[in-house]
Amino acid sequence: MKALAILGLGAMVLTGCATANDMADDLARGRAKAVVNGYVGDRYPGLNSAPITDCIIDAADAREILQIASATVTGLDAGTAEQISRIARRPEALQCIAQNGLSLLG
Repeated sequence: MKALAILGLGAMVLTGCATANDMADDLARGRAKAVVNGYVGDRYPGLNSAPITDCIIDAADAREILQIASATVTGLDAGTAEQISRIARRPEALQCIAQNGLSLLG
């Protein structure tokens, strides 16, 4: 019975950690999206930048998302802008942007 209680407690702790990680991921993705959306909006005025932003964020890995998200504090610098541009040129990002082409014209 004690073992079952310990296993249950362990499962709750792991669930709590997963929830905390999900919240941190969501926060970082949200901040990174704000940075990318501003970058895309500045580079391509008149386009609906949200679909492009989503494609870029989806093509980025966790480390890149954290680096881009940090620009909400430090400001967008040339290195972060280049990083966003590199991610946008990846095949998966380009394919996503092409598939969402109809929604780009605001």
